[in-house]
Amino acid sequence: MHILTQSLLSFVLLLALAWGLAVLWIQAPGGHGLRLIWMALWAASVLGGLASVWVQHRYAVPARWALAAAAAILAIWWISLAPSNQRDWADDVAHSLTGSTQGSIVTLHNIRNFDWRSETDYTVRWQDASYDLETLQSVDMALSYWMGPAIAHTLVSFGFADGRHLVFSVEIRKERDESFSTVGGFFKQFERSIIAAEERDILYVRAGPRGEQVFLYPIQMPQAAMRQLFLAYVNSANRLAKAPKFYNTVTANCTTLVYDMVRPIVPGLPMDIRLILSGYLPEYLYRHGGLDTSQPLDVLHTQADITQRAAQAGPVADFSRRVR
Repeated sequence: MHILTQSLLSFVLLLALAWGLAVLWIQAPGGHGLRLIWMALWAASVLGGLASVWVQHRYAVPARWALAAAAAILAIWWISLAPSNQRDWADDVAHSLTGSTQGSIVTLHNIRNFDWRSETDYTVRWQDASYDLETLQSVDMALSYWMGPAIAHTLVSFGFADGRHLVFSVEIRKERDESFSTVGGFFKQFERSIIAAEERDILYVRAGPRGEQVFLYPIQMPQAAMRQLFLAYVNSANRLAKAPKFYNTVTANCTTLVYDMVRPIVPGLPMDIRLILSGYLPEYLYRHGGLDTSQPLDVLHTQADITQRAAQAGPVADFSRRVR
């Protein structure tokens, strides 16, 4: 039992070592050199404590106290990291979406409608618009693949009777000098952002300039549920504008947050690993009646692939019609 206890404690310390090194590498202030110093101090503290678990010597107790002090300092610093809406944001997430409702009319502020020529060459355009939920006709799920079949970015597009399609996307809110990092998403590197954008912006930039594979699946959903989901996005965006939150790669990402919004609308919708491995979401939706089950899933998958049409269309006014 003594050896088992020592082994378990050692395992916990090794996990703490890895976690602390990752946190310090991503978040520690002071530049590259100082970051390495913080990492070395943390490693020395943990390794000293680890040695004291197995070898009883006169430095064992001081090593444990040093580890406890280092762990307390690291924990206090970690807890002190707070999200903010006041940073030097990248252009594509520079503004916070907000909205207000009057009857069936929803007015949104800061809808993104960029003209993308490449990932770094674009015309910035943010606009306001109103939408009548009485005319809401369709909901489509867009999946954009960039790193294999298991991982995709999830977007939800709402179609209206006048031909407009508005896309909501839960994304990292990166600063001007940052780029997406899956690992960074575990360690408070990014704030959370809800973007509302025209399809000609947000679907085109993924299929065209970024070279991602984009699929668009029509979702089977009653109109009342469509309205509830639309309003859930708006309410979530309003809350983020007032009280920012961190993005998390697993617990608060582009798919799990959509699930949180849909679950009150569709009671009994189960948790599933495919909510994390979002590239397999079509299988999940097909199984639970979210897609047209009168056709085989592979047929729906082929029909949903809009990559070529989207890339060829470019950011044109009738983009939504062309990709459909």
